[in-house]
Amino acid sequence: MDLDAAERAAGEFLAALGMDLNAVHLQRSPARMAQAWAQMLTPREFNLTTFPNEEEYDQLVMVRDIPVRSLCEHHLLPFTGRACVGYLPGERIVGLSKLARIVEHFSCRPQTQERLTGQIASWLQQELNPRAVGVVIAAEHSCMTLRGVNTPGTSTVTSALLGHLRRSPSARQEFLSFSGLMN
Repeated sequence: MDLDAAERAAGEFLAALGMDLNAVHLQRSPARMAQAWAQMLTPREFNLTTFPNEEEYDQLVMVRDIPVRSLCEHHLLPFTGRACVGYLPGERIVGLSKLARIVEHFSCRPQTQERLTGQIASWLQQELNPRAVGVVIAAEHSCMTLRGVNTPGTSTVTSALLGHLRRSPSARQEFLSFSGLMN
């Protein structure tokens, strides 16, 4: 990332919108904008930590209420919400914090919620090779609440269910009810 170029571009953007960058409270705004965007677009590094499933655990493993914040790729406005990520273990189990890290990793870029949901599920399926993966995200989109249709309080729910969670109606229902996001 080139923060100096981003700061210059932010200044030009704000000036083009008629803002007086000499005003006391706006003088550092281009630098703050550049730093904020850099932070929003930079995921923390992580390594997927897995362990042998020595106990042969074969029930649902789920982490709920994972914070989600990303940017709508169409308007570059934030969308925020909660994710639920779960899986049915195969030969390996994952360090639970890594499920939240995966959400953060794919969220730190301009996205659609649909793509984000699918990327998380596909990546976990590829890296862990579980019997099933499920991801549900419920989020409020600023591009709907602050502009356009102006509908504060609305949420968009997306899901990606792979493997046994997709094939089995009872497993799918269990996952969705445990997620707490489908109420």
